[in-house]
Amino acid sequence: MERLLTAAEMRETEKAAMESGETSGRHLMERAGEGAVAAILSEWPDLADGPHRAAVLCGPGNNGGDGFVVARLLADRGWTVEVYLYGDPDRVAGDARANLEAWTARHPLQPMEQAAGATPPNLLIDAMFGIGVSRPIPDLCMQAWHALAASDAPSGPPGRTVALDCPSGFDVDRGGYFLPEPEGNDPAAWRLLPDLCVTFHAAKQGLFLEEAARRAPRVVAIGLAEDAAATAAATRVLSGDAAEQRAWYRRVTGGEEHLHKYDRGHALVLGGGPGKGGAARMAARAALRAGAGLVTVAVPRDALPENAAQLNAIMLSAMDTPDDLDRLLEDGRLSVVCLGPGLGVSARTRELVGSALDSGRRVVLDADALTSFREAPDTLFEMLNGDCVLTPHEGEFARLFPDLAERGRSLSKVDAARQAAARCGAVVLLKGAATVIADPEGTVGVHAALYDRRVPQLATAGAGDVLAGFITGLCAAPGRDTRAVTELAAWLHAESARTFGPGLIAEDLPDELPKVLAGLGA
Repeated sequence: MERLLTAAEMRETEKAAMESGETSGRHLMERAGEGAVAAILSEWPDLADGPHRAAVLCGPGNNGGDGFVVARLLADRGWTVEVYLYGDPDRVAGDARANLEAWTARHPLQPMEQAAGATPPNLLIDAMFGIGVSRPIPDLCMQAWHALAASDAPSGPPGRTVALDCPSGFDVDRGGYFLPEPEGNDPAAWRLLPDLCVTFHAAKQGLFLEEAARRAPRVVAIGLAEDAAATAAATRVLSGDAAEQRAWYRRVTGGEEHLHKYDRGHALVLGGGPGKGGAARMAARAALRAGAGLVTVAVPRDALPENAAQLNAIMLSAMDTPDDLDRLLEDGRLSVVCLGPGLGVSARTRELVGSALDSGRRVVLDADALTSFREAPDTLFEMLNGDCVLTPHEGEFARLFPDLAERGRSLSKVDAARQAAARCGAVVLLKGAATVIADPEGTVGVHAALYDRRVPQLATAGAGDVLAGFITGLCAAPGRDTRAVTELAAWLHAESARTFGPGLIAEDLPDELPKVLAGLGA
């Protein structure tokens, strides 16, 4: 699980290392250039076969300094390298200045204005503006990039494009590109979208909130202490190789050595009336597949026949009123309650939520259970605790936390979820291609279904109900950390969709989960 850093956290990490004497800015820049070249040649081995042509677009700051190092190292390998600088060379200062002078001592430097007329290279490097810039890139830089990236080189390997640390104009805190005012501008032109982003020391938060490049970011070490990122942030991206995933699963679940079904917990899923029970049934099947020892679906009495016709391993119980739910919850073996899927937006739903929360059980609230409190979210928040999970999509989130939603791009999705969790006192899972899970203490996990881990097939009716069921099933066993199992459920949900592939419907997800669990050694 990689730590994610904001721009401020990365700057603080570098500053602390340099002030302690652990390293210097010049050394960090050299390591960044070396790491970038190694990552590029590893990504595209054909570029290592003999010299080729490269163009490096440099800005006047430290990102440009990284670019000068990359240019020098490629030239030392026999490459033909053209370096284009934005702005006045005399204004380049500090460590970037030292590397500019090292370049110009042996090679020519060209102004950015000349880039648009140059021959497209085999490798185009964006070293214009790094993590310290929070505005759209200048028109000249945008035009230079697109002119050189527009077509393949006339000879040698096809043109590849790489950004150093982050693409110029990309928001490394909130994700997405900074765009100019829309009058007469094509927003797509300011989204550089290189083939690859090589980022330094630690992954940057925004790179896992929206896609910054066509491939997943490559992180390279630059000589900072390995634990520096861990002490700088409490945000992690939920990913890793197969061994890390197996270890993560066992750490969160404690393995699957339960000897009795009640040791695995008994989940209760509340469903809607006749004709509205599909969502609850999918959530219940998902809970059973995810590991609950028993699952009961409680529905109004007149909905029992249709549910009985479609459920086998799942038990049924009648529940017409909140008093009926209270009686069900007298069974001390019930360990978790899931409310929302297909339950209906109503005063009755609010009462059922209150009964579930008063019982002291873990509670997963989704869909209608959230929307039912849109007029009085504070009423819900007063009843919540750290063993509750809210699973809103962005629309539901806006109903419960309108002030956070109204801040739009001024607030990152990570900060929005973190502030929401602190306010309501529960775990918040904010859905999306980048799903963010936050607990009231401020710890955040990001599950990024981006880059090579995209799962567009999850854009299907009922997928959210299944996710609520996965969370419920993993929460059923006692002693597990609520945030940790919620993070795991988000990963299992996406991985089940990825394993199934195209043609997925929500009902396929619970049946695909055993394959994913088998791969984890469950």
